[in-house]
Amino acid sequence: MSNRISENLKKLRDKKGYSLEKVARLADLSLNTIVKIERGVNKNPTIETLTKIAKALEVSINDLIR
Repeated sequence: MSNRISENLKKLRDKKGYSLEKVARLADLSLNTIVKIERGVNKNPTIETLTKIAKALEVSINDLIR
């Protein structure tokens, strides 16, 4: 599942044309957190973190994890 999260985060972010910094700002998370998730370093982001990222990208959590 973790690879899917990182792949989906990158795909959805690119589709929106958002930088890593913009996603971090919109999600109210650190840039480091977003980078680690997208690179697959953080394989188990919390549901709270996923919720914030999904909201920032205007997608459902399912879009991030499926």
